[in-house]
Amino acid sequence: MSTKAFKSEKIDEIKSKIEKAQVAIITDYKGLSVEEITELRRGLQKDGGDYMVTKNTLAKIAIKGTSYEPLAEKLTGPVALAFGFDDPVAPAKALKTFIDKAKKCEILGAVLDGKLLSVEETKALASLPSKEELFAKMLGSINSPASGLVGCVNGVMASLTRAIAAVRDQKAA
Repeated sequence: MSTKAFKSEKIDEIKSKIEKAQVAIITDYKGLSVEEITELRRGLQKDGGDYMVTKNTLAKIAIKGTSYEPLAEKLTGPVALAFGFDDPVAPAKALKTFIDKAKKCEILGAVLDGKLLSVEETKALASLPSKEELFAKMLGSINSPASGLVGCVNGVMASLTRAIAAVRDQKAA
C-alpha cells in the first residue's frame, strides 16, 4: 500500500470517528507501553468510545471544517484522541480513572459541542454523573411523589388497623 493511500485511509478513519463522536478528548501518551494503550482502548470501547494514536497532521486534515476544528491548536507533540460515541461523560471518566492509576499520561483538553474545553473543564466533565446515573436520578425523582403517596396511604391503613385491633382487645378484656 502506498503512503498516500495509507494516509488517505487514516484521514477517512478519523473523519468517520469524528462524525459519530459526541466528544473528543486529547491526551498525551508519553510513557505508556503498547499494553497500557491497548488496556485504555479496551476500557474506552467498553464505555462506548475509542482511543486513537495518530499523526497530528492527519488529524488536523480530518477535523478541518468540523465542529472539532478547535482541537487543532492542541495537536502538538505525541498526542492521541479519545472519542465518546454514546455518552460524552463516559470516556472522560475512563481516561481519568486510567490516568489516576497509571500516572503516566495526562488530559490536554477536549471538544464538546464545538467548544474547546480546558484541562480543568475536561476533568470536571469526568466528575459529572453518566447518562445512566442521570436517568436513575430522574426516575427516582419522578417516582418519589408516588412512593410518598403510597407510604401515606399505608400509614393511614396501618393506624386504622392498629386502632381497630386496640378496640377489639379492649372489648375482649
